[in-house]
Amino acid sequence: MNDKTPDSLIPYDEIVQEALRAVVGRVLGEVEKTGGLPGEHHFYITFKTGAVGVDIPKHLTERFPDEMTIVLQNKFWDLNVQPDGFSVGLSFNQLPAKLVIPFAAVTGFVDPAVDFALQFQAQGDGDGPEPHDEAENDGPVATPVEDGSNVVTVDFGRKK
Repeated sequence: MNDKTPDSLIPYDEIVQEALRAVVGRVLGEVEKTGGLPGEHHFYITFKTGAVGVDIPKHLTERFPDEMTIVLQNKFWDLNVQPDGFSVGLSFNQLPAKLVIPFAAVTGFVDPAVDFALQFQAQGDGDGPEPHDEAENDGPVATPVEDGSNVVTVDFGRKK
């Protein structure tokens, strides 16, 4: 009997992560369509600032050279969702900024109002997320989910 799992010729990890990113896109698309967040819902979105296609102001890239978390709650505008990513207007220290974020750069999505979270690796990134400060965009900040009751983590052990 052989305990070694054979290498898959089907990229299951990529397929599942693409499906998870589609969840984020669908949720943001609903918010765009209705013009706001329903009830107490709000989102923490973590993304790789240096990923291909990310377009954020230089001062944010300098402050968050690897990864940052934004909050979509009360003060955001011009949410525009496309098949491959989204753009949104946010305020940082009273300065408005437009952020363009491809879904491939997103590493986390949390809705603390309902204890829902998704975590995945940025496409083309072999390492997990590094510790970082939150972006502190203007607006009330709720505490992220700590108990992980509805957290979905996809981490297929990549064979070397």
